[in-house]
Amino acid sequence: MAALRAVAGVQVVAVADVDAGRARTFAAAHGVARVYPGADELLASGLDAVTICTPHGAHEDGVLAAARHRTHVLCEKPVALTVAQARRMTAATAAAGVRFGVLFQRRFWPAALGVRRAIDDGRLGTPICGGVLARFNRDAEYYAEPWRGRLDTEGGGVLMTQAIHHVDLLQWFMGPARRVTGRCATLVHGGLIEVEDTAAAVVEFASGAIATIQAGTTFRPGLGAQVWVSDARGRTASVMEFPEGVGFTDISTVPGDEVSQTGRVRAGSPDLPLARIHEHLVPYHARQVEDFVDAVRHDREPAVTGHDAVRSLEIVEAVYRSSRTGAAVDLTGG
Repeated sequence: MAALRAVAGVQVVAVADVDAGRARTFAAAHGVARVYPGADELLASGLDAVTICTPHGAHEDGVLAAARHRTHVLCEKPVALTVAQARRMTAATAAAGVRFGVLFQRRFWPAALGVRRAIDDGRLGTPICGGVLARFNRDAEYYAEPWRGRLDTEGGGVLMTQAIHHVDLLQWFMGPARRVTGRCATLVHGGLIEVEDTAAAVVEFASGAIATIQAGTTFRPGLGAQVWVSDARGRTASVMEFPEGVGFTDISTVPGDEVSQTGRVRAGSPDLPLARIHEHLVPYHARQVEDFVDAVRHDREPAVTGHDAVRSLEIVEAVYRSSRTGAAVDLTGG
């Protein structure tokens, strides 16, 4: 809500929730005038755009409802539980002629934008290697939320819910993925969840580049996440997230960058409460909302489209498939 209200010209006029009491409580707390029991009723009220903030498993229903009502839609990540669902969503919104965006606000960090600009202007060449190292802390209190940790409602664990942000950055920097080999396991939270808390993968890209992904929610305390890429000249840029929710450039040997290191990780730093993590992300969430609103007003694609979100989900889904079968997975759409 803070991100929405930080954008000039945006008015939050209504909310909907299948739990009517929760909807009324939320509306009262945030000064929202209208409350509806479901997405169709909300969308029939004549909105310009809607944002889908439900658990992952309900994203498809919400986006398809927006398409039916020809309402522009901004959806939280991950875009869906499966690539098949995500493709149905992108097809429906395209057919309806509405804008479809997916929230990956870490793309709006200055550090991430700096890497993308360096690739675009040639100071950093086409990456030939890279990686994601994501070391998070999630505990029993986090998984007490009924939909978390379940395959049918969350779709996956650390890759689907936490590290998908960093997989998104990796493929944004490196381009389409074409082949994935991975392994997943539940090594610590087995009594709490039925999804993975530990994952590792090798991703081969259409360019010929190779990257690794390592992710876990088993670290005490969490040590944040790093996304790095390197070109054929050995030039390297890295985006660090530490504490969780705070992003900065920790390594850069790109010509024109003023410093090679702008931040240091202090071992033993406390994990931030989830609410504080979200507070740090609000300014970048707001920038993405602002971009989406501008896209609607000027009839252009938003910075992160539904098609963009499919690419990171394809990688995550391929890791899961490879882990189940023991074989590499080719991404024919890459």
